[in-house]
Amino acid sequence: MTFRIDETRERRRVSFRLIGRLRGENLREVGQQIAGGGGSVVLDLDDLTLVDLEVVRFLNDAEGAGIELRNCPPFIRAWIDRERDGGR
Repeated sequence: MTFRIDETRERRRVSFRLIGRLRGENLREVGQQIAGGGGSVVLDLDDLTLVDLEVVRFLNDAEGAGIELRNCPPFIRAWIDRERDGGR
């Protein structure tokens, strides 16, 4: 499996579970899902197995825009934090 998105709606909240290997080339699809979500958006990252730099920057921007990153694996969280701190 390369990449899949599962959507769950609860009242005014929509959760997107991102599964597999997420790469920059998949971000258009993720962005379209988020834009069509309405209400508050949660990205559940528990089942991500691989990301690239473009994805990390996207997740950082998404979190900065108020999107909740749920179940963020430690390796992704550390990378997001490094990018937020200027790539140090």
